[in-house]
Amino acid sequence: MIKTLLKQVKQYKTVSLLTPVFTALEVLMEVLIPFVTARIIDEGIEAGNIEKIYLYGGIMVGMAMLSLLFGVLAGGFGAAASAGFACNLRDGMYANIQTFSFSNIDKFSTAGLVTRMTTDVTNVQMAYQMTLRIAVRAPLMLICSMCMCLLINARLSAVFLVAIVFLAVALILIMGSTTKIFDQVFRKYDDLNASVQENVSAIRVVKAFVREMHENEKFQKAADNLYRLFVKAEGLLALNSPVMMIVIYGCILALSWLGAQYIVVGDLTTGELTSMFSYVMSVMMSLMILSMIFVMMTMSAASGKRIAEVLEEKADLANPGQPVTDIAEGSIDFNHVSFSYKKGSGEDTLHDIDLHIHAGETIGIIGGTGCGKSSLVNLISRLYDVTEGSVYVGGRDVREYDMEALRNQVAVVLQKNVLFSGTILDNLRWGKEDATLEECQEACRAACADEFINRFPDGYNTWIEQGGTNVSGGQKQRLCIARALLKKPKVLILDDSTSAVDTATDANIRRAFAEKIPGTTKLIIAQRITSVQDADRILVLEDGRVDGFDTHANLLETNAIYRDIYETQVHGGGGDFDHEGKEGED
Repeated sequence: MIKTLLKQVKQYKTVSLLTPVFTALEVLMEVLIPFVTARIIDEGIEAGNIEKIYLYGGIMVGMAMLSLLFGVLAGGFGAAASAGFACNLRDGMYANIQTFSFSNIDKFSTAGLVTRMTTDVTNVQMAYQMTLRIAVRAPLMLICSMCMCLLINARLSAVFLVAIVFLAVALILIMGSTTKIFDQVFRKYDDLNASVQENVSAIRVVKAFVREMHENEKFQKAADNLYRLFVKAEGLLALNSPVMMIVIYGCILALSWLGAQYIVVGDLTTGELTSMFSYVMSVMMSLMILSMIFVMMTMSAASGKRIAEVLEEKADLANPGQPVTDIAEGSIDFNHVSFSYKKGSGEDTLHDIDLHIHAGETIGIIGGTGCGKSSLVNLISRLYDVTEGSVYVGGRDVREYDMEALRNQVAVVLQKNVLFSGTILDNLRWGKEDATLEECQEACRAACADEFINRFPDGYNTWIEQGGTNVSGGQKQRLCIARALLKKPKVLILDDSTSAVDTATDANIRRAFAEKIPGTTKLIIAQRITSVQDADRILVLEDGRVDGFDTHANLLETNAIYRDIYETQVHGGGGDFDHEGKEGED
């Protein structure tokens, strides 16, 4: 874990090394000041020598100024190093997440990834800064102060050794108990963030069903779980303070008692005892700081582990050694394909799919909810890999292609349409970054989106709010279709992407496809038979298996499922493909 995290220091190695160097110089100056103070008392004040007082006083001022300078430099370099390290951690996680396949993303919840990139990185950032500065300063101060005490009086310094052993045992017991609790704390953070994210993204549904009270109770439960764990952890860590006070006051009492006896017998001067008191406070403060560092390290260890999990996660899908970048045409072949979201689970979503689609064909795909329609088309653009069999596009196995090249030529308009904050043009150019206004307008005409865009006062410069909340569902779908068309793909997949538009607009879109992109292979997933009945062939899926694959007319004669839903929709006045109480999702 530590090795993985430290790889992200990168360009901040220099400032990371300079921080402990200047911290060490700062400590050196602070440790020497009490030593000089003893000389002022013994050689200046008690001896009545004003020149010695001036001399050693000047040295003390110089040391104090140097200590201040070194402290400022160490603090500045430490802040730059820790902030840069945190920035690299976020960049590293974000970049790695972009390489994830859908199966990788399924391992981490969205809320969990957000927590890792915010709360967890902040904890590690603070720990890194403490490590560079305070974790260097405290041990150095402890060691140097102990050395100075040993030089002054070795026997009296034994008091510190007893105190250090006692404190170390107490800290080990406290830290051992709290580490496991903090592991649970950050998992509860994920639950809390998930509750917030889900509520905010679905706030319209919450209000429509008057479920605010239910959502408040759910959030309160997550917050209470986090509260109880924090109270438990902080309660144990609170023992740190009284233990420290016992050690500090015990050392002061022992020094006062024993030091007075040594002065009486002449083994110790007043100045030396005074400096010993300064050093004992330095030692005790160093121990207190070290205990705080242990607390921070305990919290950050759990965060660091979670960050490392994301950084070390390897994408399930990768390009081959010599990927093919050119896709000749849009033919699609499923060769006895089986697929499971969890390999080895024995529960296949798709079973022995054997299909062969010619380039330029329009294929309708219809089936009940949960039958595997979306799973099927996700394999074409290699969003997942098959469990058994193979998928070919343009006469080659999709695993032979460069994934970027494949996905640029296999455009998918997913079930859940997403628009991003920006203008309509900004959103359209996700399909083609350098698309001209004319190209965008042509794509929008094909997707029947131009009619509502032209009604906006700002036209194609109309601002789209985050998630497309200021456009209707049908408008959002048409913009997403236009965005996909800008790629000029060899294969276009519409995953139930016209469900929110009226039947007339749906028909116009299909007509435009036939006229504008006749050479593109088109796969249209739909619940309405009217959306697919004019397709060259229609695929009927049932429980992850091919139940029928033929023209509309032939399926009416040979396929009972297709005929049943056709009669329900056309003669029954409505309905969709779900029948016999099917439940679930694709």
